[in-house]
Amino acid sequence: MTLQSLGVEQAVAYDEQKDARPAPSRLSAFVELTKPRVMSLAIFTAISGFVLAPAHGPWIGSAISLLAVAAGAGGAGALNMWWEGDVDALMSRTARRPIPSGRVTRLEALTLGSVLSAAGVAILLAQGFIAAALLLAGTIAFYVGVYTMCLRRMTPANIVIGGAAGATPPLIGWLVSGSGPGLLPFVLFLMIFLWIPPHFWSLSLLRTNEYARARIPMTPVVAGARATTLRILIYTIGLVAVSVLPGVLWLAGPVYDAVAAGAGAVMVWLAADLHRAAPQFRAQFAHRLFSYSILYLFVVFAGLLADKGLTELADPAPNEAVLIVDPSPVRHRQGHSDNAGAGHLPPQVGWSNGAKRAGQSWS
Repeated sequence: MTLQSLGVEQAVAYDEQKDARPAPSRLSAFVELTKPRVMSLAIFTAISGFVLAPAHGPWIGSAISLLAVAAGAGGAGALNMWWEGDVDALMSRTARRPIPSGRVTRLEALTLGSVLSAAGVAILLAQGFIAAALLLAGTIAFYVGVYTMCLRRMTPANIVIGGAAGATPPLIGWLVSGSGPGLLPFVLFLMIFLWIPPHFWSLSLLRTNEYARARIPMTPVVAGARATTLRILIYTIGLVAVSVLPGVLWLAGPVYDAVAAGAGAVMVWLAADLHRAAPQFRAQFAHRLFSYSILYLFVVFAGLLADKGLTELADPAPNEAVLIVDPSPVRHRQGHSDNAGAGHLPPQVGWSNGAKRAGQSWS
């Protein structure tokens, strides 16, 4: 018996064990509609974007606004399940979801998703975060209207293009903080954007037959396993290259550098192993990369948070540049009287010592 067949049999056995479980309650079915795992990732990365920002508004208002991100993510998940109910019924991985299992109707899923999505955007608007509200609304519209309704069933590039929707939470968290434009949130966006394809492609290698049966043109179905593993390796190298940018651009310190380098090296190694693996071992290596990729994203973002925390403990000076204006007159020439207006220089202007953060100098 090959390791590949073992991997497939274990997946089937796991699905059979899930089928043997008692039917969940109606309440848990509605919670499941929000895709709690995906929602938790959105919340974590949004909080990371918020904490990493240089400025913060009132914490209570910010916490409420971050809950709005959770509502928006949960609403988008419910709308995705509403539209995908027929496809979910064709795949063992998703057949137990609320709609195909008959625990929730499609109308109920549509209602929940619409209410949560609208509530998330409305809360941000009420808090005065107009840009964050527009970005959240655009993310939900793109995820549901473009990815779910169009790309997913039309092109193998569905994950690549649709991944943009999953990469916006750090940007929203940054905007909720009240900070202005910055380079770091866009680096975080790129990191998630490049992380999504290797993560989902490694999963699709384990479910190729199911995707083919459901007529979902995932890359392994359309291009084959070998081409998929090559793309996984290429995207992983790009992901790791982007993940070290915070250190290269002086947006993070040595703690993050060490975390990003170590976690990235393991990620590339696993992707390379998957690409080199013989067909009979491919399922085992794909499952290993899929599992590690979840840990990788958490570790890298946690490394950024830890680096900022340690930096602020070592140097409690504010991260923002503080403009210092000294209005006291300065004599222009020795011998001029204090009353000689021409003998005074303009007020002295400079940056406080707290203006220097992570290697950035002000001049």
